[in-house]
Amino acid sequence: MEKSSALLLGRSGSLFQFVTILLLMLCVVDVKSQLSVDFYASTCPKLAQIVRKEVVNAVKAEMRMAASLLRLHFHDCFVNGCDGSLLLDGTDGEKFARPNLNSARGFEVVDSIKRAVESQCSGVVSCADILALAARDSTLLSGGPSWKVPLGRRDGLVANQTGAGDLPGPFDNLTLIITKFAAVGLDSLVDVVSLSGSHTIGQASCATFSNRLTNFSGTGAPDPTLESTMLSDLQSLCPANVNGNPTTALDRGSTDLFDTHYFQNLVNNKGLLSSDQILFTGSEAATAAARSLVQIYSVNPGRFFFDFANSMVRMGNIGPLTGSNGEIRRNCRVINS
Repeated sequence: MEKSSALLLGRSGSLFQFVTILLLMLCVVDVKSQLSVDFYASTCPKLAQIVRKEVVNAVKAEMRMAASLLRLHFHDCFVNGCDGSLLLDGTDGEKFARPNLNSARGFEVVDSIKRAVESQCSGVVSCADILALAARDSTLLSGGPSWKVPLGRRDGLVANQTGAGDLPGPFDNLTLIITKFAAVGLDSLVDVVSLSGSHTIGQASCATFSNRLTNFSGTGAPDPTLESTMLSDLQSLCPANVNGNPTTALDRGSTDLFDTHYFQNLVNNKGLLSSDQILFTGSEAATAAARSLVQIYSVNPGRFFFDFANSMVRMGNIGPLTGSNGEIRRNCRVINS
């Protein structure tokens, strides 16, 4: 009798685990099913055109803005999911966390897009969806791929400054970067390497790479993986007593074009950030697989564009608020009163 009861309990426990896992899977499927590329087909049919027009204007005014808008979507999705929480003002906001301070920019462009959308479709489109569309358009306008953006996200009600402090950073090793990606559901090395390719556009300040220029990892010497001419140029740009915080292109030799030049630079030891160069010259367990992807992308734009677009869609599916969760903010900087 005791043996039968134990057997039944074991089976019941296994059944319970199976049902629990099944329910969790259904929840994930349900969330994704609530996002669709035609979510606003009847409520804001000209949404894509409105957003595209505003992004075009912003990028014409400043080419760097394409990279800035793309970065906003990244930094939003990695904290609390893709809920527009990065856009919230306030001293406890995510935009004032160390990784975003003097780095995240383009908020005024998002404001302009939101105003244009509200003038046509008041109270309908979330700030989180505007970020997703602006990221796609910024990539395309820089020469990169396009993709169909699943929509239907709602805006979060709170920011998470503490969480924003743990974004993937320029000083992280590859293992830590992979861990941070996996923590938000991006558990493929393809996601890590292809999305790192967004650094094919944009700028970085001296503070994000000066660690490589003199006393790298306490060695008393520069990072040996940094190409010598580039090292000399960066040392001139960022001397120890530099005033302010100068910036330089993340993709040396191809500043504003979304292409595979970033990966070619890694192959030639010309990655700007140590967190970029370790994709090719690191010594960790995952480096060989990462190096292989870098080599493929460096000579195959089609493969890079395909993988990047797919990974952007996957990233856009991180923890979206749907249904009655969250809200549709009238002003992206503050929750509705």
